[in-house]
Amino acid sequence: MRLAPVPLFFRRHPKYAVEYSGLSGLITHGDEKVYDACRYYSALIVAAVNKEPKEELLEENFYEKHKQWFAGKSLHPDIERIAQGSYRKQEGYDKGIRGKGYIVNALEAALWAFLSDQGSFENGVLAAVNLGDDTDTTAAIYGQLAGACYGFGELREDWVEQVYAKDFIECLSKWIVYDGKKWSPKQQVVQKIPYVTIQPPLEDDNASSLVQKKNLFGRRASKSPTEQLNSQSNFFSKFEQFTGLNANHRLRANTVIDRPSNLKSGSEA
Repeated sequence: MRLAPVPLFFRRHPKYAVEYSGLSGLITHGDEKVYDACRYYSALIVAAVNKEPKEELLEENFYEKHKQWFAGKSLHPDIERIAQGSYRKQEGYDKGIRGKGYIVNALEAALWAFLSDQGSFENGVLAAVNLGDDTDTTAAIYGQLAGACYGFGELREDWVEQVYAKDFIECLSKWIVYDGKKWSPKQQVVQKIPYVTIQPPLEDDNASSLVQKKNLFGRRASKSPTEQLNSQSNFFSKFEQFTGLNANHRLRANTVIDRPSNLKSGSEA
């Protein structure tokens, strides 16, 4: 649902658009299908923005024609099946197209709507929503590709006027276009992020296991107390620099979620 800004920003560098789109999905969905669905759909969006005709976007050999964008990585079989046209079902819902929110179903449903919209963004949105189930997910996924293909001018004005924070979104979109034009792979800054690789459970009945544990977790205590304090100071300094807020600032929550009155805890049941 949130994919489009990534391929739009990197549209001049398709390989990076595809890879970073896949990684963006892994932030919240640690699944190979999600990674490949995002990569494939990102490639479609990049191709659409770069004026490839709709007919070519829907070709069964789209992946093969743009294989260099995928850095030699094949697609998961479930995503490959969709790329090869599993969504080409004229009857849609009656033939099993479902917008249930699950990535495979949602991608297939969005592409079915794109195929069936007769060149009309409005038709496609209505087709996606009328599939039922997880309607906002299906329509949002459809809208990213259809918007890239048809352009902003094809959107219904009355729909655009109802979009929440419309001015902010338009401003942010212009920034994505502007900053994306200036970006190049040479500007990349690779940061080393400390991490611990989780190993299989260790046995405690021999001395070697203690050595293993020290090797596994010893990196966490590699900094002296003074170094740790300096790192914290640098962080708070950067926080204040980029946000304009004091490091002790605490955001106030605007939403309070109460337990539904019809639910009881185990002790109350």
